[in-house]
Amino acid sequence: MNLDDVAWQRQFDGGIDGFMAENLARQGQLELLIETARDRGEWFCAEVAVSELCAAGEFERALTVLEPFVAVGWPIAVRESATIMIRQGRIEEGLALVRPDAAGLESAHDCRWFAEALVEAGRVDEAIEVLTPHLGEPWILESLLDLTGGQHRDARVLELLTPCAERARGGTADCRCSAAGGQRECLHQPSAVLMLYGRVLERMGRADEAIRLLGPVLPVVPSIARLYADLLAGQGRIDQLRELAAGEHADVARDRCAEVLEEQGRVREAEAVLHASLEAGDRSARRRLMAFLARQGRLDEAVEAGRPAYEDAGENLLHEAIDLLIKAGRPERALELLNGLGAAYADAHADALRHTRLRLLAKAGRSAEGVTEVRALSVREPGQWDTTLAWLLDLDGRTDEALDLLRSSTEHGAHQEIAVILSRYGRYAEAVAAIPTVSAQREARKRR
Repeated sequence: MNLDDVAWQRQFDGGIDGFMAENLARQGQLELLIETARDRGEWFCAEVAVSELCAAGEFERALTVLEPFVAVGWPIAVRESATIMIRQGRIEEGLALVRPDAAGLESAHDCRWFAEALVEAGRVDEAIEVLTPHLGEPWILESLLDLTGGQHRDARVLELLTPCAERARGGTADCRCSAAGGQRECLHQPSAVLMLYGRVLERMGRADEAIRLLGPVLPVVPSIARLYADLLAGQGRIDQLRELAAGEHADVARDRCAEVLEEQGRVREAEAVLHASLEAGDRSARRRLMAFLARQGRLDEAVEAGRPAYEDAGENLLHEAIDLLIKAGRPERALELLNGLGAAYADAHADALRHTRLRLLAKAGRSAEGVTEVRALSVREPGQWDTTLAWLLDLDGRTDEALDLLRSSTEHGAHQEIAVILSRYGRYAEAVAAIPTVSAQREARKRR
């Protein structure tokens, strides 16, 4: 194993991917995951195995799984090992793994990971001090909020945010207020700072104060409209939302107003708000209306509501309708939608619609029909439909035929499809063996 191989897996989802590793865990294949991580250097297998082991309290075994990855310097493994050690009570040992050196203290990223370990160790004040010199980075401000959530340090966080927030309330294009205690200048967009400030007030139980603060600022910093509407919604202030909806922030306000009304059981009012948004030209309102109608059990109405946008290049809601119908167990109705599309649109989107049709045929229990259609496609485009054909053959009960096809295929993804099929029938070790090693996949990618 080497660092390049491990990093490549993350970059290209190579080797055994996270989806397959998680599926193996769900099937009780923990030992196979551990063995595969050890023998093949499969990071996703190690990651899922460690999660399973920690959940079972087997921390020492989890550390053993991580050891080879720590040895090659894989940062995620180092951080995970530190966290496990801290949970074991080996606090200083765990912190030592991620403590930045003098150069590392200049890195916001290194300090962020060290701060996370400190919070895990219950040393929240130290974590805040580690982050403070880097508060000029907007994403570090986000990290500060994330790491201190539920840690009873909101007053301190608010204090750190106040200089930036005071400048932002005036709509200053950027913030040069030296938020990091005068050590570094910061560059924050006013909307971002005010949203963070409002979030801290809200989680302190001071949402009313946040509303009073942000309301007057809205004309100066209009991009905080979403947070302001969220705060109003959280406090159930329907009248203020309606008032907001009458101005330039109508789209945002109507959206949250409809959600609150629905939550309160005022369904007719919620629907009226959504229709008003649609009539006002809000392009996302139709999608929200479809979802609303589906939640109310009015699926046919939801499908009809989306119909004007099924062939709209800017807002195509065809697939939303199809997904709603599949979820409701009505793939035949979804096929009718496809068949009713205009010829010009169908021709322009032929490839995407073919895949959608095949998926619907499978959902409708018409796999054999799908096989016939894919075989015809394969004649015109040899080697490009093997994985789709194999999937349909397997669904049609012709598993051996599907596996033979995939083993002789050169289509990208054929090995993964072999593993999926074998896993479906409990042949987990064979499924793992079907996936080429990471080094082999790297070489194959270079050749391609």
